[in-house]
Amino acid sequence: MALSRITFANQSLWKSVNFTNSVAFISVIFGENLSSVVVSKSYRPICSEAINVLPSHDESHISNNFISLFSQLKFSPDDPELKILAPRLNTQIVENVLNGLRNWKVAHMFFIWASKQHGYRHNCYTFNVIASILSHARQNAPLRAIATDVLNSRCSMTPGALGIFLRCLGSVGLVEEANFLFDQVRVMGLCVPNSYTYNCLLEILSKANAIDSIENRLREMKYYGCEVDKYTLTPVLRAYCNAGKFDKALNVYNDIHERGWIDGYVFSILVLAFSKWGEVDRAMELIERTGDQNPWLTEKTFYALIHGFVKESREDMAIKLLEKMKKLGFPPDISIYDVLIGGLCKKGSFEKAMTLFWKMKLLGITPDIEILAKLIASSSEERAMIMLLEERPKDVNDEDKLEESYKILRDMKQSGLQPTHFTHNSIFGCLCRREDIVGATELLREMRGHGHEPWIKHSTFLVKQLCKNGRVNEACNFLGNMVREGFLPDIVAYSAAMDGLVKIHEVDRAFEMFQDICTHGYQPDVVAYNVLINGLCKSRRVNEAEDFLNKMIVAGLVPTVVTYNLLIDGWCKSEDIDQAIRCLSRMNGENREPTIITYTTLIDGCCNSGRPDDAEILWNEMQQKGCFPNRIAYMAIVHGLCKCGRPDEALVYYHRMEEKEMKPDSYVSVALINALVSKQNFPMALNILEKMVETGKVPDPADKNYVTIRDAIFKLSEDERTGSGVRSLIEKGSIPTISISDLKS
Repeated sequence: MALSRITFANQSLWKSVNFTNSVAFISVIFGENLSSVVVSKSYRPICSEAINVLPSHDESHISNNFISLFSQLKFSPDDPELKILAPRLNTQIVENVLNGLRNWKVAHMFFIWASKQHGYRHNCYTFNVIASILSHARQNAPLRAIATDVLNSRCSMTPGALGIFLRCLGSVGLVEEANFLFDQVRVMGLCVPNSYTYNCLLEILSKANAIDSIENRLREMKYYGCEVDKYTLTPVLRAYCNAGKFDKALNVYNDIHERGWIDGYVFSILVLAFSKWGEVDRAMELIERTGDQNPWLTEKTFYALIHGFVKESREDMAIKLLEKMKKLGFPPDISIYDVLIGGLCKKGSFEKAMTLFWKMKLLGITPDIEILAKLIASSSEERAMIMLLEERPKDVNDEDKLEESYKILRDMKQSGLQPTHFTHNSIFGCLCRREDIVGATELLREMRGHGHEPWIKHSTFLVKQLCKNGRVNEACNFLGNMVREGFLPDIVAYSAAMDGLVKIHEVDRAFEMFQDICTHGYQPDVVAYNVLINGLCKSRRVNEAEDFLNKMIVAGLVPTVVTYNLLIDGWCKSEDIDQAIRCLSRMNGENREPTIITYTTLIDGCCNSGRPDDAEILWNEMQQKGCFPNRIAYMAIVHGLCKCGRPDEALVYYHRMEEKEMKPDSYVSVALINALVSKQNFPMALNILEKMVETGKVPDPADKNYVTIRDAIFKLSEDERTGSGVRSLIEKGSIPTISISDLKS
């Protein structure tokens, strides 16, 4: 649903002026005719043609030698081998070495050393690599010096390269340096900045809340005829919001909306600003105007808004947001309930707080001591005692509690008193925690006679525990008994039972249960659908899983990132990578942000399908979207590239893992060693083997990778460059499963 122009009746801060384009907005700011400014809907790429950045075999060999020399503990610039390699320096080799070194100090030392070599000159790309390394290491002083070197060396820069360098400066707060560099490269004729360059600078200025500088740079863009696009206006909007310039912020937002450029990030900037300014009603109106299927609301935005609303004592609106959040498929965690329950308790709304508390427990979220303390502090003494009894720590003997409860029940009956709802449920809860199905079922019959409803949290817990312990059939029978006694289990309990059936490969029975509960009027939630989609994918019935996803959408539910990840994993395991990539496109089209799990699954799938180029494209896309790779992702691409016979490329990612102090599993190191041996890069293979030995992760004979590493070690022992090194490791006992006598003489 498209969002109409944001206006609020009788609110002077909301302008009724209708800007027809971005030029109109900038004209209002500066009171000038900016008709010469061109507005572009598309984001112009940094480069107009693809560049083959993969090094040649010779360059890779030279790069690895440089990395090895500079990584030595006793490095010397007078090393004879270094003097032999120096004349072969070029910018591609320098980039490779910088990316391969694990320590910023070593990388900086290499960069300075390279700049002093006869016949070599840094270009904009090598400057950007070292700038990126220093900015990530938060090394402002050397980064500032590198910026000066760019000017002193009169290094020509492309607009894109300048933009990237500016971002490196901005990321560590060197705003003045970024401004100065931008102006100087233009004055010195080293670069002609374009829209992308300006956008990078505006982003830096926005984070520094430099409003005057932003407006000055917008004037420059007009003067030089640069295009104004979404990426120009977004940092401007953010700056105005942060500075509390309400009128200008609304004008920018309306302008972006009219151009069709609104996305989740832009939307969150304004709606979170409303919350920050205490304009809760306006924030809610903005959200409600987008409809139930708001594609712009993200989980992070929900969390920030709920915290902001509670801070303004608007728990009513915060609870509405919580329900909307769950409807859109975002699972709330304990922190959300903590802030909401805390806000309600502070206002004395104990009943509402308890209602929220039980809903939280039905979702399987265990309350922590902070939540319990808030509830107890705001309740009466009697209710506090009940709370402590029911929510006592797990280490209390449950049998003692059960016997105590049964005694209360007997005493009440002997006194002619009717058991209370709480008494029955206390006993029912103990029976469920003990997984006593017979006792729980008998008590259900008694509760029915007294008109007491069993607390859903107890029956749900019992079903989950039974399934967890492999007693899936008993769990299903218990649910059937509940229905026969006239009590309807919660959808969470049914989802747990269906998940249990899936785990014992009874997918069709899980489907029968799903159909049965739908027939009885249940409306399954996203979790229930995900359980069955997972089961179908595990059974290699991915086409059926996708059909089921479509039924889910028809039912009015919004698939989550988890839903798409399950499908993508299913297609990858079915060796249909094209379908998996199509699923990613569909995910993006529906504004579901892929996660690190999404990309890792796809990268692994591409490599398994013999498509390493696609895997690296996905890797770059992942990073461009701000989804930073973790240890699992690095292991997937290193292992995948090795399987595809590309150990030199895998080595680059392996070194990045080391730089980030991520330790690969042994199977990854084995794959890399084997691939390097296959390419006869024996010295580097030995280097990786030595690192594996240091970590004590050499596979033993019971490991499935043992034969592979054993054969690789034999081949290394036969090479004149690595043979002595292998023998030394064996003689020291570092590879206990192989002896010197095993090697060929």
